[in-house]
Amino acid sequence: MNSTGKLFTFTSFGESHGKGIGGIVDGCPAGIYLDEVFIQNELDRRRPGQSSLSTPRKEADRVEFLSGIFEGKSTGTPIAFLIRNTNQQSADYHHLKDVYRPSHADYSYQQKYGIRDHRGGGRSSARETAGRVVAGAIAKLVLKNIGVSIQAYTSQVGHIACTQSIEEVDWSQVESNSVRCPQKEVADRMISYIEELKGEGDSIGGIITCMARGVPAGWGEPVFDKLQARLAEAMLSINAAHGFDYGGGFQTVNLKGSEINDAFEYRNAKVTTKSNYSGGIQGGISNGETIYFRVLFKPVATIAKQQDSLNSELRPVKLEARGRHDPCVLPRAVVIVEAMAAITLLDLYLQSKASKTFAIG
Repeated sequence: MNSTGKLFTFTSFGESHGKGIGGIVDGCPAGIYLDEVFIQNELDRRRPGQSSLSTPRKEADRVEFLSGIFEGKSTGTPIAFLIRNTNQQSADYHHLKDVYRPSHADYSYQQKYGIRDHRGGGRSSARETAGRVVAGAIAKLVLKNIGVSIQAYTSQVGHIACTQSIEEVDWSQVESNSVRCPQKEVADRMISYIEELKGEGDSIGGIITCMARGVPAGWGEPVFDKLQARLAEAMLSINAAHGFDYGGGFQTVNLKGSEINDAFEYRNAKVTTKSNYSGGIQGGISNGETIYFRVLFKPVATIAKQQDSLNSELRPVKLEARGRHDPCVLPRAVVIVEAMAAITLLDLYLQSKASKTFAIG
């Protein structure tokens, strides 16, 4: 329940207000140059306190590798790492010790385990995702060696959406603003809207769009390990993720088969398709086209506005949450979506290598 993957695996540990968080990556091929500057830069894209749109919690989020790397390269053995928590303010959460926050994991964790860490949500906190970013950065570096790249961006915040199609996106502009939207005029509106809601003590959700380029045909497994099913599982494991679609997705509900079928053609010595409503996946297996999908995130549950709730004695209470929280998770979730896509794709790549037909004798 704290691990993902079959051949390339990642196990996560730690709580929001514990001594630290971290993970163990196993199955990373040996001899891969693991650029620690790149890995740290990925963490910096997720870390708290990077702009007015995120929680003011200040964490350096410096990753410490404990094993599995020698002279800058993977050894093929488990890669263990730690990210120490240095800026906890646990007293901010004392008033929540006996209160179930609306739309949080407080009640469900209590029912499952009979005990819960109320400080920042403990294990259910989005701080857990920092470890995923490290594992995802390692996966990205492996995938880079075989020509696969993964990029995501904020495509919608509340009612404000990009007007560009994914083919029109200027990817060089994604990191040019704090909301990580490549369309400047749309990004400016998103930022203003988030700041307005933050001032009101409220929050907002939106959509992140992700693209994986360079994935050859043949990745994915039949029936239960379909590529889109594995991606959906990975994305919906992220805090606040409430929806997933790929290719044409829900937007094709009003279209006919004759309008969305991706016709094959042979062009430039390669089998390709004239359109890509399939999002690069057919029959649960990659078809060689660009893979793209979207992840919907709900508004952050912890808000400063007064809300009705119950305490542990099941008595009604009025709750005004304190502490440090994001008014919108999307800017920091972009790199988390990329990380989970990389972890998933690398695992399926290794599975595809293992399932190739071979001759005996």
